Amino acid sequence: MAKFTLDGKEISFEAGETVMEAAWREGIEIPHYCWHPGLSVAANCRMCLVHVESGRQMAMPQLAFDEAKGEYVPSTKPKLQPACQLAAAEDMVVSSTNDEVKTAQASVQEFLLLNHPVDCPICDQAGECKLQDYYYEHQGTAKRKLTEPVHKPKGVRFGPTIVYDAERCIMCTRCIRVCDEVAKDHVLDMRERGNKNEIVLAPGRELDHKYTLMTEHVCPVGALTSQDFRFKARVWFLKSGQGICTGCATGCNTHVDYDPRYGKVYRLRPRDNAEVNQFWMCDDGMMTYTRHDTDRLLMPTAGRGNERAPVGENEALDLAAKKLNAVEASKLAVVLSAQSSTEDNLALAKLAAVLGADRLYLAALGGWEGDDILRSEDRNPNRAGATQAASGASLKPVGDLLADVQSGAVQGVLALGWATAEKLEDLAPLAALDGVVSLASHVGSLPAAASVTIPVADIFEIDGSFVNAKGLTQAFQPALSAPDGIEPAWKTISQLAGKLGKDLGFKDIEGLRQGIVDAMEAAQ
Repeated sequence: MAKFTLDGKEISFEAGETVMEAAWREGIEIPHYCWHPGLSVAANCRMCLVHVESGRQMAMPQLAFDEAKGEYVPSTKPKLQPACQLAAAEDMVVSSTNDEVKTAQASVQEFLLLNHPVDCPICDQAGECKLQDYYYEHQGTAKRKLTEPVHKPKGVRFGPTIVYDAERCIMCTRCIRVCDEVAKDHVLDMRERGNKNEIVLAPGRELDHKYTLMTEHVCPVGALTSQDFRFKARVWFLKSGQGICTGCATGCNTHVDYDPRYGKVYRLRPRDNAEVNQFWMCDDGMMTYTRHDTDRLLMPTAGRGNERAPVGENEALDLAAKKLNAVEASKLAVVLSAQSSTEDNLALAKLAAVLGADRLYLAALGGWEGDDILRSEDRNPNRAGATQAASGASLKPVGDLLADVQSGAVQGVLALGWATAEKLEDLAPLAALDGVVSLASHVGSLPAAASVTIPVADIFEIDGSFVNAKGLTQAFQPALSAPDGIEPAWKTISQLAGKLGKDLGFKDIEGLRQGIVDAMEAAQ
């Protein structure tokens, strides 16, 4: 592979790559604002200027002070080039740290901050702002401008999700390019020139497509803020875990930003994965975190409607086991979940197998609008994983379950998860059965129809994996601790199996995951 030298280090590059791309791939950051690996090159911020020291030198005229003459005289200095636009070439020698470059970086920083408001204490970007970072790294001098800064519109509502502050904007145009190149919707543009520049909406439009939050995500400063995250948390209090989006079968990789002091998730951000979501997520996917602490099931219950009452954990397991034992195995329905992890589904499938129950169904959400960008038409993150856990057995929809209940073929149900496309009134046949046990993390129509409900941990609280629409298995780790007394579903299922006098053949999640390998081999 061809190589060039950057700041004394050899960098490999592929044909057509720029100096910026090759350095970024090697984990080397050349300061930049407008460049983004997933967007076209704009080369308008000038922060990534570098000095090409090899070959024929490019020079530009300048006036330099001659101390001997005591006056400015014509001279030249090296002409710097934007690394984001500069094609890498064999044996090229580039500096991003010499004196010429450092002077240019400091000058660009000072220029960008001439009219920038010093409102960091109230800016949501504070703590992860490139202007702050680069000020300390590449400028670090006091502001020389003494006149009143140029004032522009503040708190402009661009749409239902985004607020714009023109005074903070550095005109990097990333947001415009996200709309044009990712969302394919030219709803943002730039007007005026110089220090009167600002981003504006297309006439008669709002920023309301499916990827509006990406405009805020790529903003390197605090010009674009999310209505959802705005003024809710300071980033230096947040920790970040690695997750997988539950919004659809694409399985976008996420950063789960949470405050460990309160055990609360505050936002999701896309995590780079070239094979799945590249650098992006849709708005609905980024907002899936809001369900985590909404409508949680925190205590086991028994009974239905006004007679539903909380019970102890052991009491709930005993009662569930009693109700399931009262049903013939041939008439027991086991409902897997397209919203639950493959591990949870596999544990339930194993329990069905040892009980001799071969009536397997799949609960899944519907009503989702896909697209040719990221959004899968399947609203469920793990339909493929649930199917895989069933080891090739046919998984019937919940509609078939209701028909089987009405025909008398099913007289008891053990269901995983809260999510199903059917509403509570649609599940009326289940409410007529005495032995309906639900293992769920949240309120939903399935738990509401159950006679015994046992809470289990949420996706943000467990180790697990999903299989996306392309068949790619993706693991995620817990960001938060589950509430006291609540376990992952696979562990609760194992405990329920013990109450039923059965052994599922695993003691921990590693042993359970070996079952996933076995299930995959069996399916092949």
